[in-house]
Amino acid sequence: MVCTASNLLTEEKANKMKRSGLITTKIGMTRLYDDSGVAHPVTVLSVGDCTVIGNRTMDKNGYVANILGMREAKAKHVAKPQAVAAEKAGVKPYRKVVEFRVSDDCIIPAGTQLSAAHFIAGQFVDVQATSKGKGFQGAMKRHNFGGKEASHGVLKAHRSIGGTGMREWPGRVLKGKKMAGQMGNETVTVQNLKVYGVDEAENLIFVEGAVPGANGTFVLVADAIKKEQADLPVPTKMATAEKATEPETETVAE
Repeated sequence: MVCTASNLLTEEKANKMKRSGLITTKIGMTRLYDDSGVAHPVTVLSVGDCTVIGNRTMDKNGYVANILGMREAKAKHVAKPQAVAAEKAGVKPYRKVVEFRVSDDCIIPAGTQLSAAHFIAGQFVDVQATSKGKGFQGAMKRHNFGGKEASHGVLKAHRSIGGTGMREWPGRVLKGKKMAGQMGNETVTVQNLKVYGVDEAENLIFVEGAVPGANGTFVLVADAIKKEQADLPVPTKMATAEKATEPETETVAE
């Protein structure tokens, strides 16, 4: 089945329609050159074996969503509840399972193999991943504090944060105070990144700019929520069926 023009997203339905995202893995960064010779830094994302393994419906669950899985997991690495759920759905257990809420007309049947063609060159996407962990860091690196003076009586406290609380009231450090602590290793979302190109043969997506996370990190990619975009395949671009071979006609010699 090939996505036709009648299935494409129009500007009139852009605000009502919500497509599913994809689970990808970060390969790394490189540069691509356009026709003018200008270099564009891009992040390479691999779609891999991202597959729809289930759906949520309004009648049964109270909301509509596609359940996606990526990277088939060994049986010994899967918890029993996940293994039972996969067996009931008739799919294989996957290491990474994510739900993407969608509109009613963007439900994708379970068992559908998704590809990089779900996105098109020139559109904008939002990406979400776990950032690199930096360990325990001081307030200057973690929160961009300016530090204290290098002279005028400051002794061995140039990078300290200074006072943290008040006196009689409230007599404690308020919750949320910017202090030293764990930096990184948290969920980070970057919005409005442009898709520079798509490689359907290798199942790769090239996104302009940097994407959070180390190489090999799972990255969730979805249509940008702050952009109105048209001509997107709805609900996705299905795999093209192989054309039937026409029977060969034998030529008869006169």
